[in-house]
Amino acid sequence: MQFNVPQFIEGDTKIVGPLSFKQFAYILVAGIISVLLYFTVSFALFLFLSIFILGLGFSLALLKVKGTSLPSLIKNFLIYLTKPKVYLWKKKTTPVKAQKKEVIEKEEEPKIKLIKKTSNLKKVLNKMQIK
Repeated sequence: MQFNVPQFIEGDTKIVGPLSFKQFAYILVAGIISVLLYFTVSFALFLFLSIFILGLGFSLALLKVKGTSLPSLIKNFLIYLTKPKVYLWKKKTTPVKAQKKEVIEKEEEPKIKLIKKTSNLKKVLNKMQIK
């Protein structure tokens, strides 16, 4: 019996068209704030603030920087600001048990001399009795 395996399950579920619930909530909150500003402040101030707030809402919902969403980028930045920047390593002092050390003696390697002149090479070969 074969079963269909769902793919791309790591992404957020799309609730409203191509938007996930979080994205829709950011845009909805920005829209509600803009509507409230329309009824409470002058038109010029409403226009200025609503462009700013709607831009912020859309950027929080849709903008990604190098594959990371803007809200998580802001969250990581705030965490970075609040955490200490310097980590001091403190070595824990624990008593070391005495261990028996084995000494391994190395065999001496034969020393090789490089000879550049052929006349010296013949003399050395004759001394070693290599023909």
